[in-house]
Amino acid sequence: MSTGTRGEAIATFDLGAVRRFADLAVEGLSAAREEIDALNVYPVPDGDTGTNMFLTMESAREALRDHLAAAPAGEEPDLGPALHVYAKAALLGARGNSGVILSQLIGALFKRMGQGGPDDRSASLMAEGFAMATEAAYAAVGNPVEGTMLTVARDAAGAAARVAADPETHLGDVLKAAAAEAREALARTPDQMQLLRDAGVVDAGGAGLCVILDAAATAVTGQRSTDAPQPMAARKASQLPTGDLTEDGPAYEVMYLLDVEEETESEAIGALRARLTELGDSLVVVGGDGLWNVHVHTDDVGAAVEAGIDVGRPRRIRVTHFAEQVTRARGRRAERRGRAVVAVVAGEGLAAIFREAGAHVLVGGPGRRPSTGEILDLVHGCGAEEVVVLPNDPDTIRAAEAAAAEADGAGDVRVVVIPTKAQVQGIAALAVHEPGRSFDADVVQMTSAARGARHGAVTVAVKQAITTAGACEPGDVLGVLMGDFAIVGTDLFEVTTAILERLLSAGGELVTLVSGEGAGDLVSRCEDWIEAHHTGVDVLVYDGGQERYPLLLAVE
Repeated sequence: MSTGTRGEAIATFDLGAVRRFADLAVEGLSAAREEIDALNVYPVPDGDTGTNMFLTMESAREALRDHLAAAPAGEEPDLGPALHVYAKAALLGARGNSGVILSQLIGALFKRMGQGGPDDRSASLMAEGFAMATEAAYAAVGNPVEGTMLTVARDAAGAAARVAADPETHLGDVLKAAAAEAREALARTPDQMQLLRDAGVVDAGGAGLCVILDAAATAVTGQRSTDAPQPMAARKASQLPTGDLTEDGPAYEVMYLLDVEEETESEAIGALRARLTELGDSLVVVGGDGLWNVHVHTDDVGAAVEAGIDVGRPRRIRVTHFAEQVTRARGRRAERRGRAVVAVVAGEGLAAIFREAGAHVLVGGPGRRPSTGEILDLVHGCGAEEVVVLPNDPDTIRAAEAAAAEADGAGDVRVVVIPTKAQVQGIAALAVHEPGRSFDADVVQMTSAARGARHGAVTVAVKQAITTAGACEPGDVLGVLMGDFAIVGTDLFEVTTAILERLLSAGGELVTLVSGEGAGDLVSRCEDWIEAHHTGVDVLVYDGGQERYPLLLAVE
């Protein structure tokens, strides 16, 4: 895209800006999440709008990071594919009404931005993208309601179009105008919806959208908004009737991804929307290019799924029975108290570390991974009404998620799986666990800590093989970086320090070393090496005693 006019060379839309936006949006929603949750009264007072928007944007950011990390060394990935990866991940990871609508806004906006050529003004493209995104979001919702995030998005798009009409304005001007108008529109939402006015709050989804637009403006201009945010009053203690997701409303929430033939998807999705409108409410159908995310509240689950089968192939079907959950929760949660952490650990030494930190442990790891039933038994057996599961191994994540889904379906315990892929990520998550926080806040903090821990390991090959780092022979030392083999060598210390150097190349304040069988004096030598080569970096050492891996590493 051309640098255009005044200021465009500084405030431009490129891969760096997208990276910054992805990080700032997640950081902003993380900070505002609890406040946004407290605003949530429409379409249901379930207090999760901020969390759903945070998780949706976090899914998109993690996919973008993985995409960029997979690029060949020294090559800058193209902008278009990166935007596609980000938008698709937002669609796949969308949570709840707010997350699904947000994914549609992002998808339509980024699709337009990805179509820009070298002679296009970024400011004009952004304004056009905002307009297309708003139109797509309104079209996706079965019964659009004013005073919601749709209204905030529409007003922000209008402001963007007005500013972009001046050829002297640049991208930063457009984004700042959109963000400022969004805050004004948010303040008007109680005047547009009686439910918000009665509760004394602004719209929760609109508040989340304001955070995201502020992040976009900051990512491009480098300047954080100096405008005071609109007040977000906490909702009244009394539950407000919504007619949706209550015991008197539809009994089920049905969500699924839908694959359809691209050649016929316009007709197919139109027919699907018409059928689902007859079956229920809170209908949102978003997507494109053959992949759609479907959300509806209904009393007829079978018919809602069959409607998808009639036009495509549904997958990741998720059904929540509201009335049953309420009944079971009232009966069973009274018997449960508090919050627990369940961790899958690779050996008794690590088990002692996790137990000392207060976790309930299940010994697993390579060669003896626990089943879904074993994880479920421990979730139920810990006696808590809220449970966080740390699988600490990529091949255990699915079993943990299946156990969580089964436990959630029973309605007596709320379970969240933090997808930790390494023991050291679990240690980092448990270090920030705080039962005194709200459950969602605790999960967010633990997830952030786990994902912020760059991890590695060293092991010794036991047979001849071809790895991602090349061929190895029995006895060769293998260095593992973020779950993939990265180095094949012959000296344990040299491979370990090479992995440490790569982990520390992006910076870091704390190195965690977990010694296992065969470590010998490796830990003390690594401590000396870190002190000599990375002054000021703290080192934390654990005796994990794990098999197969003399050393597990993490950098935070």
